[in-house]
Amino acid sequence: MNQQQFDQVVAFLKTLQDDICAQLESVDGQHQFKEDAWQHAAGGGGRTRVLTGKVFEQAGVNFSHVIGSELPAAATVKRPAMAGQGFEASGVSLVVHPDNPFIPTSHANVRVFRTLPKGDEAAHWWFGGGFDLTPFYPFDEDVKHWHQVAYDACKPFGQGVYAKYKKWCDEYFYLKHRGETRGVGGLFFDDLNEWGFDTCFAFIQAIGKAYCQAYLPIVKKHKNSVFDDEHKQFQKYRRGRYVEFNLVYDRGTLFGLQSGGRTESILMSLPPEVSYRYNYQPEAGTQEARLSEYLQPKEWL
Repeated sequence: MNQQQFDQVVAFLKTLQDDICAQLESVDGQHQFKEDAWQHAAGGGGRTRVLTGKVFEQAGVNFSHVIGSELPAAATVKRPAMAGQGFEASGVSLVVHPDNPFIPTSHANVRVFRTLPKGDEAAHWWFGGGFDLTPFYPFDEDVKHWHQVAYDACKPFGQGVYAKYKKWCDEYFYLKHRGETRGVGGLFFDDLNEWGFDTCFAFIQAIGKAYCQAYLPIVKKHKNSVFDDEHKQFQKYRRGRYVEFNLVYDRGTLFGLQSGGRTESILMSLPPEVSYRYNYQPEAGTQEARLSEYLQPKEWL
């Protein structure tokens, strides 16, 4: 991947951030994103945007473009040959925590990465990303819609692409210590370069644009649903699982912290209000107990 190609991806990612923010603002209807621009100590920087609104308790949409002189451990644990190389990385990462417990939390990310080798070392590059959905009170039709949009986005790139990246998502967003998935899945991919630059870039554009197509119809459907304090307390309890995953397993969190990224931007993914209850078990037959049926990998299409 040459400099011109990398710059082309960065330009798309900035536009994607703008577009997603505009669509989320339109759905919220009353509030706008606030932006913090920041600089990375070794080069580059980013734009962190956070909306605290009527529909969205907290929605964060980050753009970053950072340069480093040496890859952090999180990036080389599976690629020891790259240890010591410089790097350049850019991406859009977002997490939306809605106020209404009947609206799922959602996450999406598209990113590009390349090494900046010294001397005769081989250069490496790849794309990654995906999106996943974390409901508290799930509805089958919502989950099927989410996966149908994911399938449609993948279809032009090969018959087995959706199945491969859907499986990867189920396996990646899995809390081993809980024995459950973080939510109902979606897509996850990393190390993508085998299709060549043009096709790989077209794929992350498709995934980035598909996120709002998948999520916003679900938001609009449930944003006026009536809920009570019991629903809200369960939402806060289940948000605890989101925190557990992001702080224990998420490679993006580790990469950001180890590479000297902006801490507030990295931890923007955490929900604003969360609760923990010791050994809590929902009462059998309740809506809350029903959620466990959705937290194992399942074919939705």
